[in-house]
Amino acid sequence: MNTRSASLPGGTWALGDLIVTRFGYGAMQLAGPGVMGPPADHDGALAVLREAAGLGITHIDTAGAYGPRVTNQLIREALHPYSESLHIVTKVGAVRDRQGGWPPARQPEDLRRAVHENLEDLGLDSLDVVNLRFGDAQGPQAGSLAEPFETLAELQRQGLIRHLGVSNATAEQVAQAQAIAPIVCVQNMYNLAYRQDDELIDDLADQGIAYVPFFPLGGFTPLQSTALSAVATRLDATPMSVALAWLLRRSPNILLIPGTSSVAHLRENVAGAGLSLSGEELAELDKIGPQHGV
Repeated sequence: MNTRSASLPGGTWALGDLIVTRFGYGAMQLAGPGVMGPPADHDGALAVLREAAGLGITHIDTAGAYGPRVTNQLIREALHPYSESLHIVTKVGAVRDRQGGWPPARQPEDLRRAVHENLEDLGLDSLDVVNLRFGDAQGPQAGSLAEPFETLAELQRQGLIRHLGVSNATAEQVAQAQAIAPIVCVQNMYNLAYRQDDELIDDLADQGIAYVPFFPLGGFTPLQSTALSAVATRLDATPMSVALAWLLRRSPNILLIPGTSSVAHLRENVAGAGLSLSGEELAELDKIGPQHGV
């Protein structure tokens, strides 16, 4: 691990045998509007990816459905051949339709095709981590993920995938996946105001498994909270900086993947996540959430 990576907020975490920075980068926003098509500023997108690597970030999150296939191709153009310390996490289990929807694609042939497309677009012989995306746009949904996860486990045995994870899944589905093959991460929606996975995070921490919150800043509806704004004002910081810093303090197994299409915003996110929070401020922020009101 280079000195830049070691100095990033939160330090590092082990995804199986892969050491990654807890502060990562999510490539979703590099695609065009609605996560469809190419970016308006192609060179700007490449610059963001190169800046992420230059800052020492060694954890990049992506998916073949972004674009579709756009962000993976940008990652390859910007960073290939990859540094040995850089690790790319991707997702399969959904595709894009012409209306911009995210219909599920979890049949064995769908998953095999998705894995091979990821390999091709990223220029890799083996994918570091593949998450099975379950549920739908509304969040986790009940049901068995056994068949699709078994398909990914078979691709792992073939050497096309190094490590597995699940995304948008319930605690029961996480356990179901673990009964089939080891997992190194769970990627679900979680932030200061959306805290449904508190128990799952603590359970995964005990097992040494990473929890990667998507929409750490609220997603399409940015976080808004009187308490969050009050803490940010006292610290002369932005609410988003406080929200990222809180996540890193919430549990040592939380990895951040905030996305942006701006180099300046990327730098702001890194600096913000390193914000120091006192015990009093953490206690005040811990009260934010559905059970207390936002």
